[in-house]
Amino acid sequence: MDYILAGISVGGQYALIAIGYTMVYGILRLINFAHGDVFMVAGLIMIYATTAMPLYLSIPLVLIITVLVGFTIERVAYKPLRTAPRMSVMISAIGVSYMLQNVALYITGGLAKTYPAIPFLSDTVTIFGATTKWVTVITPVLTIILIIALVLLIRFTKIGIAMRAVSKDFETSQLMGVKINRVISVTFIIGSLLAAVGSILYFANYPSVVPTSGAMPGLKSFVAAVFGGIGSIPGAVIGAFIIGICENLIRSLSIGGVSLTPFSDAFTFALLIVILCVRPSGLFGEKTIDKV
Repeated sequence: MDYILAGISVGGQYALIAIGYTMVYGILRLINFAHGDVFMVAGLIMIYATTAMPLYLSIPLVLIITVLVGFTIERVAYKPLRTAPRMSVMISAIGVSYMLQNVALYITGGLAKTYPAIPFLSDTVTIFGATTKWVTVITPVLTIILIIALVLLIRFTKIGIAMRAVSKDFETSQLMGVKINRVISVTFIIGSLLAAVGSILYFANYPSVVPTSGAMPGLKSFVAAVFGGIGSIPGAVIGAFIIGICENLIRSLSIGGVSLTPFSDAFTFALLIVILCVRPSGLFGEKTIDKV
């Protein structure tokens, strides 16, 4: 039961990151490789913010600064390349990723920084006989609430309708008067905000931040987005929960007395290969038809 609860919790954290990948891809057809590093930056901001101010001010500050980082990345690294070939944009995304990691390396000196304990989240609770932290219980609930709020925003608000229009047909939406730059900026803002929330929940369980801390969660979240059908928010969420639960269940298994824990990460990427071979569009992805 411990592993299932941990899997649900980690799956919720992956889901919050995966939504950023899938939203940006749905509108720009771009894999934002720097998204996992934005997640890492949020963790470092929290560490340094709590040294200068109380926690109730640090958390809103982390959310605001992370949103500004995501917005700045879009404006500086992606907007000038709007009409450039896809390869140029992808190279820019990889460059931003390494830049964030190297800035973090310079600031931290390459040393692991201890994440501050957040009251209540770090407290223990017993559920169905299993002892865990409150963050494990709160994560899936908060994730579902945020996803419902996001779905409502996309379905019933003006900016949400614009986002759906742009994701369906970028050029036609532009011709119809949709403010493309505003839609893209809002997409990056929402993705960065959710990554910041995911960062707070994730590092409450794994209280150590290094410049590469965003790499593995970012990759797994990307796999979750592909598994569920990149461009589909429900697909990214379901894919994230499946990956989170499966990798934690693998950690509970052993063969001949040998623990399978070292293979939990390998499972995630093996799953990516299988899903790309069997169903390249993912579980809920739409098949694209190239018109000649």
